[in-house]
Amino acid sequence: ATHSPLPLSGVGVIVGMDLRSNENNRAHRTREMDRERLIVRRGQPFSISLQMSDTLPPKHQLAVVLHLGESVQAGRGAGDRWWFSQQAVQSEMLLTLHSPADALIGQYRLAVLMMSPDGRILQKTGLHMFYLLFNPWCRDDAVYLPDESLLQEYIMNEDGIIYRGSWDEIVSLPWNFGQFEDHVVDICFEILDNSRAALRNSEMDTKSRSDPVYVSRTVSAMVNSNDDRGVLSGRWVEPYSDGVAPYRWTGSVPILRRWSESGARAVKYGQCWVFAGVACTVLRCLGIPTRCITNFSSAHDVDGNLSLDVLINEKLENMTGSGDSSWNYHCWVESWMRRDDLAAGYDGWQALDPTPQERSDGVYRCGPCPIKAIKEGELGVKYDAPFIFAEVNADIIHWIVQSDGRKRVDQNSVGRNISTKSVYGNFREDVTLQYKYPEGSQKERAIFEKAGRRVTHPTNGEAEPEKLQLSIRHAQPVFGTDFDVIVEVKNDGEQDATAQLTVLCLAVTYNSLHRGECQRRTTSITVPAHKAHREVLRLRYEQYAACVSEHHVIRVLALAESARHNEPVLESTNIELSVPELHIRISGKAFLHEEVTGVVSFTNPLPVQLRGGVFTVEGAGLLPATEIPVPGVLNPGEEVAVRFSIKPSRTGLRRLLIDFDSDKLKDVKGVATVLVHKRSRLSTMGIFGAIPLN
Repeated sequence: ATHSPLPLSGVGVIVGMDLRSNENNRAHRTREMDRERLIVRRGQPFSISLQMSDTLPPKHQLAVVLHLGESVQAGRGAGDRWWFSQQAVQSEMLLTLHSPADALIGQYRLAVLMMSPDGRILQKTGLHMFYLLFNPWCRDDAVYLPDESLLQEYIMNEDGIIYRGSWDEIVSLPWNFGQFEDHVVDICFEILDNSRAALRNSEMDTKSRSDPVYVSRTVSAMVNSNDDRGVLSGRWVEPYSDGVAPYRWTGSVPILRRWSESGARAVKYGQCWVFAGVACTVLRCLGIPTRCITNFSSAHDVDGNLSLDVLINEKLENMTGSGDSSWNYHCWVESWMRRDDLAAGYDGWQALDPTPQERSDGVYRCGPCPIKAIKEGELGVKYDAPFIFAEVNADIIHWIVQSDGRKRVDQNSVGRNISTKSVYGNFREDVTLQYKYPEGSQKERAIFEKAGRRVTHPTNGEAEPEKLQLSIRHAQPVFGTDFDVIVEVKNDGEQDATAQLTVLCLAVTYNSLHRGECQRRTTSITVPAHKAHREVLRLRYEQYAACVSEHHVIRVLALAESARHNEPVLESTNIELSVPELHIRISGKAFLHEEVTGVVSFTNPLPVQLRGGVFTVEGAGLLPATEIPVPGVLNPGEEVAVRFSIKPSRTGLRRLLIDFDSDKLKDVKGVATVLVHKRSRLSTMGIFGAIPLN
């Protein structure tokens, strides 16, 4: 609470002001952000109290003046503008302020005036600061979401899960959004203030901040630093030595703080899930319901023809020259809002992508685009519908280039198992059907035609019934172990088939950048009619360790060519090498503002020594991101355990996230749930000992 006895004349009736931050913030669901400073949501009243030395003189009036870019005066009585009512209570005057549901969000300065009957200012309080946010609990706000369970997840939950991996092997990454951590709200408005539009014309930018479409589009641009003073610099290949490797982050808050403390210099480095996690933090903090989305087998269609043509030669080397590419997964966010700028029917979830891929209106940003428009193939709907539609719908067509021309060998669909964290717990919810109709359905084909997708069919002769079939199988390998890949060539024909089989194992990044060959085998095989041939490749750790990326992905390509068949047969799969989890133990109960000790342990699973080991520990309401180095080397099979202490600053169920990295093993994660209690008065007496009176 703040008090300011600041009379400008001898009247001095107002002797202090209390913004009642604790009570207001509790009512506005912002108490987790701050208890000392006033942070309220628009469209919902809040009260301030004036300490009075006397009653207000007859016919004198109070006025409230607000400043956000320009001065606004709150009137009396209801309306679509700021207004207030007043009530005298003993030696106080209670003012209840009402903001419109479409008020500008931002940091306001507030002053109260005492006016004489003839309109002169007799007294003016000092300026008091407060934040006004979007209000998804307010029916008339454009971000209104009428479901409390959704609001608890998409506004109030500071802990989340971002999904990675591949469509058939999905991996959970715990993420600390931390939107209520100290001063994150200040940084979020600092981000808006550093946008190109704000720096070019601050007044115009401020006047647009009533609109969540405008604000979310600004956030989409500002989370990456490609055009502006944005938060994160992207990098998809090593080295990361002049910054932090993308896989080392476990949450958004250290990134936001580092950006702010450096004077709005881009933080190095991010990749798609980091960009999405930071955007989710900023949007939730500002009051826009937001969730992280992962699209598996995601297309990056540069030329907009809804087809990614991948050219490979007979050695299975990629010859594709365009910027088109397929990613194992790609992350963006969805935000919930009304689209008053569009025709009816496009309210609800809007896709926003802060990862810098393509320019939108000259800036690296994407969205907001209604996912209903994506599903219905309405590519004229703003913003950036064609790009997002291609990410979930384009075809990937592989062509093998031979001396006699190129031949189509297979076609893969994209946009699989589109995922987000469930509202009801730490498990995955599949939202694919919100983006597209069921694969192969008549409705799906109609949408493709509506969107102008090129329909492709094999042209090199008719398909032959005895065409060879390829499949690739493997166990669920652990990084550091040797494992087998089994390629099966099946002959459904009536005659034996002779073919040349080439199998290539490549190390790739999650966005399909090649890092080197792990193993290659070419062999001539004969497959009897109605039989199958199995080729077994053993991949040894020393073969793939030299070139595997930090994403631990091995891509296996198998090509079968037979003189009897016009078309070669190609099959590919991505193998995700899993890494062990960290083990975390918290000793005893956790209490507010009291230290408690934790231990994290890890055993080296590799057949080689690890050097430069470092643990990073963080948790919203528990402790800021803290690094704990591991001295010396960690031998194969050796266990290391480190102690750390936490001093919880907020009660309730909290999540502790831990990352381990070293020279040869990276991106090892662990998570622990901590229930933080508040000591009751009774238990406090028990600690210090109650003294009997007799």
